[in-house]
Amino acid sequence: MLLSRFSRVSLAHLPTPLEFLPRLTRHLGGPDIYVKRDDCTGLGTGGNKTRKLEFLMADAQDKNATVIISQGAVQSNHARQTVAAACKLGMKCELVFEKRVSDASEPYLQSGNVFLDRLFGANIREVEKGTDMDAAMQSIADELAADGETPYIIPGGGSNPIGALGYVDCALELIVQANTRDLVLDHVVHATGSAGTQAGLIVGLKAMHSGIPLLGIGVNAGRTEQEEKVYKLACSTADLIGAPGLIERDDIVANCDYVGDGYGVPTKSMNDAILLLARLEGLLFDPVYSGKGLAGLIDLVGNGYFRDAKNVVFIHTGGAAGLFAYRDRLSTDPSS
Repeated sequence: MLLSRFSRVSLAHLPTPLEFLPRLTRHLGGPDIYVKRDDCTGLGTGGNKTRKLEFLMADAQDKNATVIISQGAVQSNHARQTVAAACKLGMKCELVFEKRVSDASEPYLQSGNVFLDRLFGANIREVEKGTDMDAAMQSIADELAADGETPYIIPGGGSNPIGALGYVDCALELIVQANTRDLVLDHVVHATGSAGTQAGLIVGLKAMHSGIPLLGIGVNAGRTEQEEKVYKLACSTADLIGAPGLIERDDIVANCDYVGDGYGVPTKSMNDAILLLARLEGLLFDPVYSGKGLAGLIDLVGNGYFRDAKNVVFIHTGGAAGLFAYRDRLSTDPSS
């Protein structure tokens, strides 16, 4: 597998650190917990989408794009990193925001990621929940093309086979780090949403014959829907790297018990997990993705899911800027 045959631009600070969390490990009394710090990728405060954007923005350059179009929720981490990448490469950026969160507060609508989007100069368009986002982006692309621009559409989360290459590469990076430290990894866990991170990771782990199970903690859809979405994208990604048939349906595992009332809606277990990691390890996680993934990891350790594991890695997908958008909905008191 030779990822260097795919176009790529340098956007991320790589490799991201692999850190042992001794205080969390002692607190949970389970396996040794490590965190892969993809919150430290650097672009626009960092996050997992930057790895995907290295391949997507290179493809945009290859197609002589002048403007990038992408979509997400109002507090999209992906949108923030996408407009930052566009700035870095001298392109314009159009963002389409779906109003996915009901009764959104003023901080949610004005602070956090969306404040940074405006700081980076994105042109933001909002649409109602349930809008066909692909159609909305295509309509904007047609409008811009008629004005002489060359638009390039990036799907939500950067999750297509080109974007997933970023997490094929992350899997290779993680294996190299483990080998360098003589560390046997028994499980990798992360938050799964638009599917690109999980799809890329499983393709990379399988291509390396690592034998490491991968668990996605869902943040929006039910298990059947989420696993099927990841499976389809993983198969397409395997085809892209020249490894058709690499992925089997049983390779894709998602636990969607920690979504709560829906995408972007805080849960007590997420709030507690964020407080725990802040006060035990000085680490910040976000309320939508990494926080819910972390809540799942903590609960599963307590329930004995990893009883046969010695070393578990949690992929930190970033998003701490979103904490400011939820400041009126999160508690700093763990007893509340």
